Amino acid sequence: MNADRICAGPSRAGDTSAMNGRSTPAALVLRAQDYRRMRWKNGAGWTSEVFRFPDADDWGWRLSIAEVETDAPFSTFPGVERALVLLEGNGMRLHFDDGDTRELLPSSNVLCFSGERPLVGQLVDGPSRDFNLMWKREQVDAQLWRRPLAGAMVLFAGPGETWVVHMLSGQAHFPGSIGPGEMECGDTAILRGHGARNRFALDGAGELLLIRVVGRDEA
Repeated sequence: MNADRICAGPSRAGDTSAMNGRSTPAALVLRAQDYRRMRWKNGAGWTSEVFRFPDADDWGWRLSIAEVETDAPFSTFPGVERALVLLEGNGMRLHFDDGDTRELLPSSNVLCFSGERPLVGQLVDGPSRDFNLMWKREQVDAQLWRRPLAGAMVLFAGPGETWVVHMLSGQAHFPGSIGPGEMECGDTAILRGHGARNRFALDGAGELLLIRVVGRDEA
């Protein structure tokens, strides 16, 4: 796959039970309108949960989209690695308690940091919207790429391996009988090895995020 790696480390959102059984599909598309949207506890924004696995409070990895409306402290997540990608707005600056400052701007690809680090997010000229990948470093390894889609792309998912495709712009589809169907901007596909090495062919045009997640036992 020709892409620059920018970070390493089911059914509808919030209902991953269909991804846990052996007889269920190895690939599904989660529609943007089905993401579960919830208010932050501090009232400073909204989160739309895209996917978590397993579907429990003690998840191993999680995808969400945050709508940040005002400057606010971030919640801490001990043992968790985080990767942010700016989707809309002018971005923000993250001020960590240790004095470090990082920027998530339109010119940025991704911002990665450890979830246990206390920080305050400062918006740059208005609200922003960002994609958030979190994974527990003792349970899984995760990699994230941002790349254009121009025509066909093939992904192979082995046992214990999951690929995620999130459409940032444009449209795509999975030709043939093996695949979850059409994808629009904002949709997310979950592609799993499902006990075997599965091949997934994607075709379309636009820009996407690619995420690979593999259990520590499989890495």
